[in-house]
Amino acid sequence: MTAETEPTTTQSTGSCCSPSGSCHGGGAADVQIEPTDSVTTVYEVKGMTCGHCEGAVSEEISALGGVTSVEAVAATGRVTVSSKAPLAEDAVRAAVDEAGYELVGRAA
Repeated sequence: MTAETEPTTTQSTGSCCSPSGSCHGGGAADVQIEPTDSVTTVYEVKGMTCGHCEGAVSEEISALGGVTSVEAVAATGRVTVSSKAPLAEDAVRAAVDEAGYELVGRAA
């Protein structure tokens, strides 16, 4: 008497990607993907000295319409802003003022 067995398919668990190439599962939420048609502008901000300063400036600028990401670096005084379209400098200045700092202008 012989037992016939059906072939079995095993799926590797070493990757977060499905066989179709799409990702699923944890870890993808912290990846920020910017649209390819975004505008990135670097500003110089006076008065930032620490992480709290960076957070305050980032929070205020992030609230502007169309902003997709903000990275403030106190050590350099630079704030990199990505947005769906160019931002009015007056709006960025008002956001930085609201945070308690001074927008010098666009970085050279």
